[in-house]
Amino acid sequence: MSRTLSVHEAGLAVADPAAYSDEERLHEALTLLRRESPVHRVEAPGYNPFWAITKHADIMEIERDNKLFLSGQRTLLSTAEMDELQAQQRELGMELRTLVHMDDPQHRVVRAIGADWFRPKAMRAMQTRIDELARQYVDRMAELGGECDFVQQIAVHYPLYVILSLLGLPESDFSRMLQLTQELFGGQDEEMRRGESAEEQMNTVFEFFNYFNALTAARRENPTDDLASAIANAVVDGGPLSDTDTASYYVIVATAGHDTTSATISGGLHALLENPDQLRRLKDDPSLLPTATDEMIRWVTPVKEFMRTASADTEVRGVPIAKGESVLLSYPSANRDEDVFEDPFRFDVGRDPNRHLAFGFGVHYCLGAALARMEIQALYRELLPRLSSIELAGTPRWTSTTFVGGLKHLPIRYTLT
Repeated sequence: MSRTLSVHEAGLAVADPAAYSDEERLHEALTLLRRESPVHRVEAPGYNPFWAITKHADIMEIERDNKLFLSGQRTLLSTAEMDELQAQQRELGMELRTLVHMDDPQHRVVRAIGADWFRPKAMRAMQTRIDELARQYVDRMAELGGECDFVQQIAVHYPLYVILSLLGLPESDFSRMLQLTQELFGGQDEEMRRGESAEEQMNTVFEFFNYFNALTAARRENPTDDLASAIANAVVDGGPLSDTDTASYYVIVATAGHDTTSATISGGLHALLENPDQLRRLKDDPSLLPTATDEMIRWVTPVKEFMRTASADTEVRGVPIAKGESVLLSYPSANRDEDVFEDPFRFDVGRDPNRHLAFGFGVHYCLGAALARMEIQALYRELLPRLSSIELAGTPRWTSTTFVGGLKHLPIRYTLT
């Protein structure tokens, strides 16, 4: 990989949504930072300063020490304008407060509300339904006549159907949830975002809140056997969750619960197209599907970053971090770290071990990791035996984002049996 960026420019790329739609540029920047400035102060125009953390070991250490490095004060990389707006909403009690925004002890208590729905026993109970849905969407590919935009016509719908079925939402609301999710995570992408101002983008959150507040009222009046009822009727410290915390819980499950999986499914297929030897290897040996799934997750890394704020003066890799300063945990960088992964820029469906951090680490480890793996494996277990041929039918395009994203278009041409 030839060097065309300075270290300063590489740091700026971490805060540039467009860099995440250009994988070559992004990984050139992250590789340079890992080598020359793994704890790098970024002062990007329009953003409050932060430290970019790019080494796997440092990210694990920060995630492990969740008392020193807090999630609640600055959870995600946002513009200074958005940071200010969120601070105002926090004062009014109207902020989005999902699990990723919480610290212990509140995080531990609230996380437990949905934990049982994502344990192995619950996942085994869902296997039949997930397999049915995987078959339906591969059948859908066949119905499309051998050519489709795999992202928009397959990958975004299948995991959405799974997670919203788990919540117990009516199918008539699925398209609305998809649009709101794409607007929420695509707020930095010209094609996906609702508007250019912070206020316009925050309106997406308010629409989510309005929808889920109505759902909460309905489930409290008439409880049902689904995750939405478990959330609506949860008791914490002797009482129900606040309307804001309840709606926030729905938001994280309904959005991150499918968007990250769809990004991995589509990005995984693109990786197989770019590496036909690995596609043949996986088709010839389906027992590799579990390791292939984790390699897809590592390769795509749909969650690009989370932020932490130091609760006391400290240091990372010998670099002083003052109390109140923020660090950005770069997961795409960790998942290409040369100190952890042999030949990290090689897509290897049999990679083992695979110590990727795409699901995070420590107390904030992804609640839905097992479900995501199950969905990805189910779809490819159905697709690969029926796939006779496949090729690109146009130019893939990635979402501009600094938070969650992946491919937004993947035109393919294929033959299915």
